[in-house]
Amino acid sequence: MSTSKTSDVSANLVYHFPDRSMRRLLQDPDYVRYSVALLAPELVGFLDFESGVQQNRSFLSAALRQREADVLLRVPFQASTSDEAVHICILIEHQLSSEALMRLRLLIYMGRIWESEYRQLGSRSAGEQEWSPILPIVFYTGSERWRAPMPLTEIFKVPQVLERFVPTFETLFLDVKRLAGETLTESGHPFGWVLRVLQEEHADEPAFREALAAAVSEISRLGGTQDVQLREALNYLILLIFHRRSETERDAFVDIVKAKSRDEREVTIMAQTAAEALIEQGIEQGIEQGKAEGILEGKRDAVLRLLHSQFHNVPEPILQRITALDSISALDTLFDQVMTANSLEDLQI
Repeated sequence: MSTSKTSDVSANLVYHFPDRSMRRLLQDPDYVRYSVALLAPELVGFLDFESGVQQNRSFLSAALRQREADVLLRVPFQASTSDEAVHICILIEHQLSSEALMRLRLLIYMGRIWESEYRQLGSRSAGEQEWSPILPIVFYTGSERWRAPMPLTEIFKVPQVLERFVPTFETLFLDVKRLAGETLTESGHPFGWVLRVLQEEHADEPAFREALAAAVSEISRLGGTQDVQLREALNYLILLIFHRRSETERDAFVDIVKAKSRDEREVTIMAQTAAEALIEQGIEQGIEQGKAEGILEGKRDAVLRLLHSQFHNVPEPILQRITALDSISALDTLFDQVMTANSLEDLQI
C-alpha cells in the first residue's frame, strides 16, 4: 500500500479537525452514498454515485465559502441519457446551532446553487434548460440533543393565512450520536465503522477501545480498489485519537490500530505526522497567544499613561481594575473615555 501522501493528508487535516477531516471523508461519493442510504434508501437506486463530482463552491459568498464543513456533490440520475442530476448539499455540524440559521443557510445555499446553474445554462433557451433538484442533508455529530431542522413556517411563526408565502423544502437529518450502532455498521461500509467509533469519542476507555478495535478490524478487510477508503478511514481514526482522547491514552490506542491494520508502517507514519502537527499547532497557538498578550499589555500601558497624564492622583482601586481588563475592545473604549473625561467620575470601568 502506498504511503506517499499520508503525511500530507494528516498535516493538512490535523489543524482543522473535525471540520476538514469529516469533509474529506465525504469527498468520496461512496461515503455520500452511504449517508443517503441511511436516510432515504429509496433514492439510492436512482442516483449514479460513481459518477458524482464535487462542485466548485466559488459561487458562494465569502461567509458561506469559509465554512470548512460543507460538501456539495452533483450526482447524475441512473440510466439517464440527458444531463439530469441532483445536487447533494451536506452541512456538517458538530455543535448545537440556531435552527433558524440552519434552515436559512440551507435556503441561501440552494438559491446560490440555482443561480450558478442559471448562469451556466444562460445560453440555452428557456425550454432547453434542465434545472437540478437539491437534496439537503444536515450531518450532525454533536452529543447534545438537537431536533431536526424545523420548517421555516414554524421558525417564522407566521399566521396560518401567510404560511403559503414561506418557502418549504424537505431536509434529511443525520444525527450520528443517536443512531443505533448496528444501524451504522450493518452494511459493513467503512464510513459506518468510522461513525461507530465517533459515537464513542468521549466514552470511557474500555468502550472506546472496543469500538476502535472492532472498527479497524472490519475496515482492514477492505482491499483492491478500496485501498484509498481504507487509508482515509484509518487516518480519520488516528486524528480522532489525537484530538478526542487524553495524551496518556494515545499510544495504546494507536497500538490497537497498528495491530489490527494491514500496514503497521503506514499507521506509524500517520500517528507521527499527527503528533508532529499537534506540536507545531501548539507552538503556533503559543505565538498567537503571546502576540495577543503583548497587544493587551500595550493597550493597558497606553490607558494608564494617558490616565496619569490627565489626572495626577488616580486611586489604586481604579488602577487595579484597569490592570485586570483583558479585552482589547474594552481598553480601546476606555482610552477614548479618558481622552474626553473631565473627571474620574466620567469613566466607566
